[in-house]
Amino acid sequence: MSTRSLVAAACLLALTLAACNKADTSYQGWIEANLIFVAPDEVGRVQALSVQEGDTVETGEPLFTVDDDLQQADIAQVKASLVNAQQTFDRASQLAKTGAGTQKDLDQATAVLRDAQARLNSSQTRLTRRKVFSPVDGTVQEVYYRPGEMVPAGRPVLALLPPGNIKVRFYVPETALQNVAYGDTIKIGCDGCAKDLAARVSFIAKQSEFTPPVIYSIEERSKLVFLIEALPDKPGALRVGQPVDVSVVPQAVPTAQTPNPVGSRPEASR
Repeated sequence: MSTRSLVAAACLLALTLAACNKADTSYQGWIEANLIFVAPDEVGRVQALSVQEGDTVETGEPLFTVDDDLQQADIAQVKASLVNAQQTFDRASQLAKTGAGTQKDLDQATAVLRDAQARLNSSQTRLTRRKVFSPVDGTVQEVYYRPGEMVPAGRPVLALLPPGNIKVRFYVPETALQNVAYGDTIKIGCDGCAKDLAARVSFIAKQSEFTPPVIYSIEERSKLVFLIEALPDKPGALRVGQPVDVSVVPQAVPTAQTPNPVGSRPEASR
């Protein structure tokens, strides 16, 4: 074999090894999201649903309404108590002015009146909160209760997905953990996706775990893996649950400056 053939074979082998090393930095991942669950404060029946799954909403837009029969009845009762408390206060105040009443009676009537006013404000707030509005900008991801269904207190009626809450999750083996750092850029690839999708590492697990059964690691011999999360630059181009291929972008290593020899001093400027 000639020298030229040997050089060509060596170059081909080097390219093959480089491709293998590059493949080792590619991992399987998926898209997840931190959903915002919107729920009523108190138990009730869903009266109206203003949105559907897939709708885009802005902060302050109406989402759903829960029946307010109990809250209306509570307000009526508190208003009646407030009227009685006001009459008692007026009577005690008049008696105190004429000297027929005591300061103690007036203080008690004042306290009862203030308590009734506070309970009315609380009841009106409870009534207002039966109409639920969107706390964030986002997309309606899921609807759990429909009009006519009873929803317990604190149980979400629907889930919202703000664009910034989408994240990429993937596992790397212990041997490759040193190649990933906070803020590093990763490339994302998936079927039908644009080719310029990228994300930045926002979380690296401090504790290892065994390879999940749904992940088929390239290095089968590596059983301990670390979870990594990254925030995509274009979250709107990704879907929750979508499988993706993640490639770690090598970070540029800063060039080290040559230190001055021991005992030498920088030449002073003249």
